[in-house]
Amino acid sequence: MAQFSYFGNEWLRDRFLQLQKSDAPEQRILIVDIDESSTAKLGTWPWPRARLADLVETLLTHYQVAGVALDIVMSDPRDAEGDQRLAMLAQHGPVVLAQAFDFQHGRPMALRDGALAGATRAYGAQGVPATGYIATAAELSRGAKAGNIGFIPDPDGVLRRVPLLTRFDGATYPALALALVNCCGNGAPVAVPGDGLIRLPYQRDWDAYTVATAAEILQQEYAADAFRGRLVVIGSSSLGQGDRVATPLGSSRPGLGVQADILSLLLDRQQGNVTQPWPGRLMAVLFALGSVLVALYGFPRLSAVASVCFLAASSLAWLGTAYAFSRHDPDFGTTGPLATNLVLLAMAVPYHWQLAQRRSRQLLTTLRQYVAPGVVAELLRRDNGDPLRPQRFDVTTLIADMEGYTRHVESLPVEEAARLTRDFLACLTGPVIECQGTLDKYTGDGLVAFWGAPLPVAQHADLALDAAAEMLRRVGALSRSREAQGAPPLRVRIGIESGDAMAGDFGTAFRSIYTAVGDSVNTAARLEQVAREFPHDIIIGAGTRQRAERHRFVPLGERTLRGKEKPTALYSLDLTEEEALKTTIQAVAP
Repeated sequence: MAQFSYFGNEWLRDRFLQLQKSDAPEQRILIVDIDESSTAKLGTWPWPRARLADLVETLLTHYQVAGVALDIVMSDPRDAEGDQRLAMLAQHGPVVLAQAFDFQHGRPMALRDGALAGATRAYGAQGVPATGYIATAAELSRGAKAGNIGFIPDPDGVLRRVPLLTRFDGATYPALALALVNCCGNGAPVAVPGDGLIRLPYQRDWDAYTVATAAEILQQEYAADAFRGRLVVIGSSSLGQGDRVATPLGSSRPGLGVQADILSLLLDRQQGNVTQPWPGRLMAVLFALGSVLVALYGFPRLSAVASVCFLAASSLAWLGTAYAFSRHDPDFGTTGPLATNLVLLAMAVPYHWQLAQRRSRQLLTTLRQYVAPGVVAELLRRDNGDPLRPQRFDVTTLIADMEGYTRHVESLPVEEAARLTRDFLACLTGPVIECQGTLDKYTGDGLVAFWGAPLPVAQHADLALDAAAEMLRRVGALSRSREAQGAPPLRVRIGIESGDAMAGDFGTAFRSIYTAVGDSVNTAARLEQVAREFPHDIIIGAGTRQRAERHRFVPLGERTLRGKEKPTALYSLDLTEEEALKTTIQAVAP
């Protein structure tokens, strides 16, 4: 019952937040986004530290902002000049660097990377205990101001609470936004709850914040006084950089937006813009008690239909009350009276049904971004425990990307470059899902996919080859369409190899990711790279050649791949006949 009450409460609060979020502009904060357009203009990520230092200095000097926080963990030294400039800015200027604490217990080896900085004595021994960290490089940390960007997701994977204070090895460290407000917010230090953990109000979504791209700031495309006096958070909303989190506002939101929401909340508290909390818990108890008393009196005197109507009306009345109270009391249980009504209505039957539905939704939410719906349905049908735990599989890995991507997009407007990227990735993604593959990740202008996990498939090599052939067909059609408009032709490079690999959830407390690792996966990457030396678009390894049963191959000889000691036999798919190109989804359709 406690689990039902917890998840039901959080789910209902999430719906309230989605309805209550405001579009009113937040004028105190500026988000500087290192997005795809910035990397397209200024170079791929990661950038030299000198460029980041230029970005910070431009904000401080040209735009005269009040302070800057970098939502970027820089745990390794890079260019000495850039590191030195950033270190000086973080030591002597209103600049806060990022470090990420790990709160997950039970790891075989605790995280210890970089040098911690920014410990504070202003809050005594408060803080959420951490087990490890990824901090800044030692060259950056000396005397620097730093803040934590690590978080603790709820059991359903949604980020609702963040540690404003973290306790590690006897020292207390502030969150990134807290360090920025206390450093540059022009006010007294912000009060923090005793345990250091706070629920985020998510009062604003991404569109409510002023967002400028890093390229626009560096090229000074705004008026000098456009952002004067604001607090700035620098980070990335790019899908390619993977800084996405599940929040009550959506399953994949920019982590940069979460930092802005924390900063907005702390500024409200520092400036006294927070109202006294309403007695939500007392209201929930009184409402539930009233429902029970009325039900005990009324049910013997009412028909079944009238009793159900009463409980429905009572539930709707509580939803309206809880909606009003939820903004002013972040901790009371919104579903207590609703649970009371459910028990009165049908006792334990809805409870067990909800548990089963919740487990199915949780698995579906986790896996649907990686695999085809049919695979998820089969996993749910089999119910083999946790399908996300790392296991050894025999898999076929496919890695594909666009040849000469920079050349294609460097002269295009941002909108056209984004459209080309989306269209190209659609040509690659469709065949993966249709051929029952698992989408591992996007790599900017390409993707990584594999077959044989999380559901073992006997014909995984043939399915991957089917997908590769369909990718060629779709990219060819896209290329011909663009050529008709005067654009240069497109080419996709594909590397495919089969073999043993470990597949499962290899994420951390910061991010969750279902992926495959192993020698065959690395070989597929090498094959994709070597495709540029051949006229063939698909380069196939010996492992896939041995496992495929219904495809024909063209031998390409042997080549010593990077990182390999012995030569590797290479093949390409024989697509000389019209029928070979049609070996796609129809071959495996149920």
